[in-house]
Amino acid sequence: MTKAVRFEEYGGSEVLKVVEVERPEPGPGEVRVSVVASSVNPGEAKIRSGELHEMFPTTFPSGEGSDFAGRVERLGDGVTGVSLGDEGIGFSDTRSAHATDVVVPVENIVPKPDAVTWEEAATLYVAGTTAVAAVRAVEVEPGDVVVVAGATGGVGAFAVQLAKHAGATVIGTARADDADVLRSWGIVPVEYGDGVAVRIRDAVAALPGGGEAGGVDAFIDTVGAGNVELALELGVAPERIDTIADFDAARTHGVKADGNAAGGGARTLAELAALIVEGALTVPVDTIYPLERVAEAYDHLAERHVVGKVVLRME
Repeated sequence: MTKAVRFEEYGGSEVLKVVEVERPEPGPGEVRVSVVASSVNPGEAKIRSGELHEMFPTTFPSGEGSDFAGRVERLGDGVTGVSLGDEGIGFSDTRSAHATDVVVPVENIVPKPDAVTWEEAATLYVAGTTAVAAVRAVEVEPGDVVVVAGATGGVGAFAVQLAKHAGATVIGTARADDADVLRSWGIVPVEYGDGVAVRIRDAVAALPGGGEAGGVDAFIDTVGAGNVELALELGVAPERIDTIADFDAARTHGVKADGNAAGGGARTLAELAALIVEGALTVPVDTIYPLERVAEAYDHLAERHVVGKVVLRME
């Protein structure tokens, strides 16, 4: 037997239970991974609440979780390229990563470099590939001024650093308390809330040559809450705005809505891991919870004051 998160009805975090289930066996082309760590994501909470029922219908009892890092424990028929005991970073397409064992196609995992911690590795699929997609969508180029709304959240923390790595000057909106974190990544912090448009314009004007540059070139919205309209107010062209949170605004204003599905799979995981090894990407881990406290992990995430990622540790 193995432990896994299950829920049997839509609802809040109280419906989540950690139960014993039969250990899954890999089929042809699959591997079983002993999970060391996984992470929690806002989209998973929306699936569990039923908010995304039309897009992601659920059959009960349901598991959850996409991101994981762990050790290859069993090989299915025909599997090549990995060995028992290999440490890997991967993702589940069947909402099953919040468990002590997970079965996935072998192409869903990549090697975990020694320099990447289990907790860092466990954050890369949902948030990391979403950020990659958003940065690509707004076509960041060297010399651009890019604004990222929600700059210290799970996706935002990746997006600001990836945009900077692409050569942009990045302005990140966040709580005033998180300004030092953004500065440590080389990001210009701006407090969100009333008057944010004025503060962003002031931040642009204060940049070297900012007065002549004319404003913001691209905008990534990880929050919603009117940020698409803010980007348009700042004069950003619709084709250089990407939102992962406000799909109604994307349809209304003709801006992009590229996210995880456009971010790529295993290849992107390997690229992100390489950036960590190079020192070009820092993954802030806000809090680590044992699997048995998964409901608390989601409650903490829902407070929206998380810097980076919330991680579940299985061992």
